[in-house]
Amino acid sequence: MALLLAFGPLPARAQSMLLPTAQLMVGKHAVNAEIAATDESRSYGLMQRQSLPPDHGMLFVFDDAGMPCFWMKNTLLPLSIAFIDAQGVIVNVADMEPLSLEGHCPSGPVVYALEMEQGWFKRHQVQAGARVANLPGGSR
Repeated sequence: MALLLAFGPLPARAQSMLLPTAQLMVGKHAVNAEIAATDESRSYGLMQRQSLPPDHGMLFVFDDAGMPCFWMKNTLLPLSIAFIDAQGVIVNVADMEPLSLEGHCPSGPVVYALEMEQGWFKRHQVQAGARVANLPGGSR
């Protein structure tokens, strides 16, 4: 099991990094997502954030399909995560509690993971099998 979020404080540049953004379509819902596509940005994720704007999240992008697991160490917000395969299909969704070390893993190989405010997927009736459009990476 690969846990992704950092084990300790990150350099100041990671704490202030500006990430590219994209507008995704999750089912029929528009989402503004920061793109975490480097080891450093994926490691820092949404740690230390106090809030998220409505319909805003973070998309983790991986170089290859795999089974990346996430935890919430140093993450203050309750989040939900959707694991997304290379075809843009949500494999599974999990709720994650702030500051928890519990691992949350995909149920199959994924290339993306989208973190949103906890309950966002449920409120928008988005579940496994839903499609995500406008993902970075060419044919996806």
